[in-house]
Amino acid sequence: MRPLIAIGLALALAACGRPPELHADKAWIRLPAVPGRPAAAYFTVTGGTAKTTLLAVSTPAALKAELHESMEHHGMMQMAPLGQVDVGPGATVSFAPGGRHVMLFGVNPKLKPGDITPVTLQFAEGRNLEVEAKVVGAADPAP
Repeated sequence: MRPLIAIGLALALAACGRPPELHADKAWIRLPAVPGRPAAAYFTVTGGTAKTTLLAVSTPAALKAELHESMEHHGMMQMAPLGQVDVGPGATVSFAPGGRHVMLFGVNPKLKPGDITPVTLQFAEGRNLEVEAKVVGAADPAP
């Protein structure tokens, strides 16, 4: 019986010591209110054991995707493109309404609320992460 308990404890400790892995989740896309205008994609990235840099995002749902950030400047909201986004070890970086986001240009007109579409995040060291994004309408609440 003691050997079984020892093995169980060893397995539990090994699982606790697993280093964190770079991953992304909570992806979703808000369609534009006016057809033909850009959509926006949102998600969360959590860093692994080493610093990395998000360089680009792509999706088959759009012809072009750009990293952007909304910020307040002299009492007015402005949006500016981002060349890249650093992700520290174990850090959580959110892409959310009112902050960092991905502008999607040339959105497929067949894309509709309720659809699920892949979004690929491309990192500096050549690693790509793919997440599934839920599509919501312009006036729908975030998922």
